[in-house]
Amino acid sequence: MGIAAIIAEDWHAALAALAWQVEAGADEIILDAPVNRYELAAEAPKPLSAKASSPAALPAASGGADPVAVAKEVAEQAQTLGALQAALTDFDHCDLKKGARNTVFSDGNPQARVLILGEAPGAEEDREGRPFVGRAGQLLDRMFAAIGLSRSSADADSALYITNVMPWRPPGNRDPEPAEIAMMLPFVERHIALVDPKVIVVVGNTPLFALTGAKGILRARGTWTQALGKPLLPMAHPAYLLRNPSAKREAWADLLSLRTRLR
Repeated sequence: MGIAAIIAEDWHAALAALAWQVEAGADEIILDAPVNRYELAAEAPKPLSAKASSPAALPAASGGADPVAVAKEVAEQAQTLGALQAALTDFDHCDLKKGARNTVFSDGNPQARVLILGEAPGAEEDREGRPFVGRAGQLLDRMFAAIGLSRSSADADSALYITNVMPWRPPGNRDPEPAEIAMMLPFVERHIALVDPKVIVVVGNTPLFALTGAKGILRARGTWTQALGKPLLPMAHPAYLLRNPSAKREAWADLLSLRTRLR
């Protein structure tokens, strides 16, 4: 192998490694020197108890304000989706906002009968400011197109409206914490009230927990329940289906159930 080929190979390998780190959320250098974390003697953080994760028990934000109470107040004041988006964009009590490029609010037709509630933006969603635009989003579009539904449809009967529990990307695409979910829940509830869909479809564990308090999307999927006074269908997240193609058969059964419900 010649020198030029070796250099090209190393360059492409380095570029691929860098892209992987950026996708994982490591997109900036924090310190000039490495830190030996074995020297840190601080006590490991304790997990939140059920009581501590409830809105009333969340720590107050700077200035003494309860972030959940603030979220409830500003969300309830929003009389339109535009006002709710502005209130969410101006909400500064969630630390996730500090590391995000964009506030990811929604996509699709707000007149749609079906509202899809996802978990949180990924890297591509954070860059574009729209939910479900990466590989998982492309699969989601194909899945719902198979039963005649689309986020780009102007017809309410065949349209989709898509939003997330979290409007900001968690670092490294980690799962949102209970305190973060509780902080965003007033916005989610107001969002759903303003859109007033016929059916809610939750994809993934985070929206299932946010609206029902239940855990285990793979156990819950396919079983209709109620949330916020509306029929709710849990489904596996498209990202899970990409990793586990055999689960697409169950997802198809869920889609057929949704189609029957809409008739």
